[in-house]
Amino acid sequence: MKFLSYWHDAAPSFAGAAEGLVDGHHDIAVVGGGFTGLAAARQLAKAGAKVVVLEAETVGSGASGRNGGHLNNGLAHSYLAAKAELGKERAISLYQALDDSIDTIERLIGEEGIECSFRRSGKLKLASKPQHFQAIARNFEAVHAEVDPDTALLSADELKQEIGSPFFGAMLSKKSAMMDMGRYVVGLAEAARRHGATIFENAAVTEHRLVGSRHHLKTGRGSVTADAVLVATGAYTPATFGYFRRRIIAVGSFIIATRPLTEAEIAATMPGNRTCVTSKNIGNYFRLSPDNRLIFGGRARFSATSDHRSDAKVGAILKASLAEIFPQLANVEIDYCWGGLVDITKDRFPRAGCHDGVWYAMGYSGHGAQLSTHLGMVIADTILGRPDRNPMKGLEWPAVPGHFGTPWFLPLVGMYYKMLDSVG
Repeated sequence: MKFLSYWHDAAPSFAGAAEGLVDGHHDIAVVGGGFTGLAAARQLAKAGAKVVVLEAETVGSGASGRNGGHLNNGLAHSYLAAKAELGKERAISLYQALDDSIDTIERLIGEEGIECSFRRSGKLKLASKPQHFQAIARNFEAVHAEVDPDTALLSADELKQEIGSPFFGAMLSKKSAMMDMGRYVVGLAEAARRHGATIFENAAVTEHRLVGSRHHLKTGRGSVTADAVLVATGAYTPATFGYFRRRIIAVGSFIIATRPLTEAEIAATMPGNRTCVTSKNIGNYFRLSPDNRLIFGGRARFSATSDHRSDAKVGAILKASLAEIFPQLANVEIDYCWGGLVDITKDRFPRAGCHDGVWYAMGYSGHGAQLSTHLGMVIADTILGRPDRNPMKGLEWPAVPGHFGTPWFLPLVGMYYKMLDSVG
């Protein structure tokens, strides 16, 4: 078993990173070389701006290359919960932003010729308990009537054609998609570079100062100045940007990938070949890879630290969860096991905008794979002075009480959610 991301291992490396010193003056400096930062850099460079991307490690090394490979529309909340908290207009706007995000990715892939196995698969929100299906059904009625008619409610019997595991029903979101995340992020980086962006890898920003109207950013490879800065670092935001660190909770999410499954195994487990998410608070998410591996994830622990010994324990926990859902795969070989960080806000709504002269887009709360490309481009357009399409505009973002960068409270959160799942 390899303790690294399947997406990283299966995709070619990005070969277009700039060499030499980090220096010079730029119109915009983008901090972070994941989906958000690269999509913004491409958009800015296409408009003729001089753009530099400063990536702490390598392109896609963070959440963009460590996720489950889902492009699911819909919110981290139920639509009903979002409407109750934010009002109908804002809830619809956010829901539609997720729809727009998948359209944006599909369009960008076509424009740039990125080969990444993009496919509109549809998503199943699977009811793990009878009462969960009742809640899913209520949410479906509102979603279908008010915001997304491309949805369906499936009974337990109808689900048998979709998945080889007993659930109590599901909501099908037909617009949802999947793709090869590793190939996409490399293709996105190549597109940004092709349009004129300069991308530095291994260039972590260690200092940021705003002097007058000019930003000064220091890295281990040199320093740059810029007229504008976009922070696109999500759960990997460094202490340099403390305002955002105090508002982002970095939660661990872990994934295993099996060996390629046979046609018979696929027919017995995932005949519908969709993205799937279970309804528990500490649930699981899974899909088939382009080469027919089952990619199976969950919060096997909330801790953000990781090493091979703890990864092996996580792998065992996830394999046990896989066997519980799919007993027919209990003895299947696991080829990959990896972890990553999810950038969660206190209310689980994403944020984007500008604070003290620094632009940002983050806090995707488990929906970053789909939203990040779109929101990066939206914020880029705002920086360029184009019409403001930011769906998060005006949404307050208070700091998490008692949180200064290290989420000490995560074990307590994990215990609370496990308790909720145990009682239904």
